[in-house]
Amino acid sequence: MKFYITTAIDYVNAPPHIGHAYEKICADVIARWHRLKGEKVYFLTGTDENAQKNEQAAKEAKIETKKFVDQNSKLFEELCKKLNLSNDDFIRTTQARHTKVAQEIFKKVFDKGDIYKGNYEGYYCQGCEAFITEKELVDGKCPEHNKEPEWLKEESYFFKLSKYQDKVLKLIETNTFILPQKRRNEMISRLKSEGLKDLSVSRTNLDWGITTPIDKKHKIYVWFDALINYVSALGYPDEKPYKEFWPADCHYIGKGINWFHTIIWPAMLMSAGIPLPKTVYVHGYITLNGKKISKSLGNVIDPIFLIDKYEIDPIRYAIIRDIPHGEDGDFSEKSLINRNNNELANDLGNLLSRTLTLIEKNFNSEIPESKSELTFDIEKIDKLMQNYELDKALAEIWKFVNKCNKYINDKKPWEIKDKKELEKILYTLADSLRIISILLHPFIPETSEKINKQLNIQLGTLKDCKPNLLKKTKIKKGEHLFKKI
Repeated sequence: MKFYITTAIDYVNAPPHIGHAYEKICADVIARWHRLKGEKVYFLTGTDENAQKNEQAAKEAKIETKKFVDQNSKLFEELCKKLNLSNDDFIRTTQARHTKVAQEIFKKVFDKGDIYKGNYEGYYCQGCEAFITEKELVDGKCPEHNKEPEWLKEESYFFKLSKYQDKVLKLIETNTFILPQKRRNEMISRLKSEGLKDLSVSRTNLDWGITTPIDKKHKIYVWFDALINYVSALGYPDEKPYKEFWPADCHYIGKGINWFHTIIWPAMLMSAGIPLPKTVYVHGYITLNGKKISKSLGNVIDPIFLIDKYEIDPIRYAIIRDIPHGEDGDFSEKSLINRNNNELANDLGNLLSRTLTLIEKNFNSEIPESKSELTFDIEKIDKLMQNYELDKALAEIWKFVNKCNKYINDKKPWEIKDKKELEKILYTLADSLRIISILLHPFIPETSEKINKQLNIQLGTLKDCKPNLLKKTKIKKGEHLFKKI
């Protein structure tokens, strides 16, 4: 079994914010879960560098555009490391491997007769890098970026998007192409009410971007170029990763770019004769006091600053527990601190510490041999993960952590004199911690590794999430898992 997951690629007109971190963390959790299941996983993230707003931001910063995008792309690569992501690749759309494929696919669609020359006139929002209709404006402004769009009139090449209206509608009406259902319904409703108009896919007033293979005066429209990263990173059409991993099992994206990924991208692929992705999962926004966090609104939280202040696992844990998956959710440092101190330090950290202290004291640091008394529902957790309900899956895992805490409190092993009974209780707790370390690995991998190190065992797979697999080993009790903030 293979599993290919991608995040959206990020504009590099400004440093990363917490919204970028959220998307990448969630995609990483999904990728790691599928690896635990024994699947061959490819996880892609990267940066979108050919956008007009990158060129504009470079001019404002008085830096040459290439130098500017190189500097900012490095910040996103650094963020991936700081977030402890397990991504297999990091694509940059200024790389030669991407330019080549973007031009090939543009030419393929042109040769099919699906790209023609015309003139474009309309509103253009630089924040969205997209033409928008008057109907979409709120008080004359783009609702996504709260800015007035500019009126553009120029020669352009058009993609026959309208030709694919019926096929795209049929595709998005299937149950699993767009998740969650709410986002699917939004696209069906918009498609039925607005229909599809042909899409302008080239610009003439730019110095920055990929030149079209059919006309040197024109640059490829950034969205036509950017979406192609999902296949260019794999080496479309001949390289082994493309043959092995395409089609994507999950494009994991934010709701602001749903239309591009679920309407425009499938139509492009249909035209180019490329198989379609299986699922586009559309997550909500992180909000701050109920407002979307974005560079254009100027209310950003620097994730690198946060990681340096709190460490990564408490952030990964809190961000998934706090935000209902698929919906918008508020992020706050107060909640992060509460969850770190109560759930991570108290529930999990103390559970490990108490268990190992008792093994150290009663059995000379050797895990006794016995049979475990605790069970949990792995199938329920896996089903939630298959449905991308990460917050619910993590809450379910935490129920098992709490079950273990209730068990130790009810059994009071520090009062037990019967050696056989004590062996059973401490084996049950140690074996349960082994299972917890597997289940939590996708969410808080560093913590999972620390648990395994103290239990003196290797990380297992999902198949090992069953009781009584813990062998007699000598524990290595270490520092408390979490410091209280």
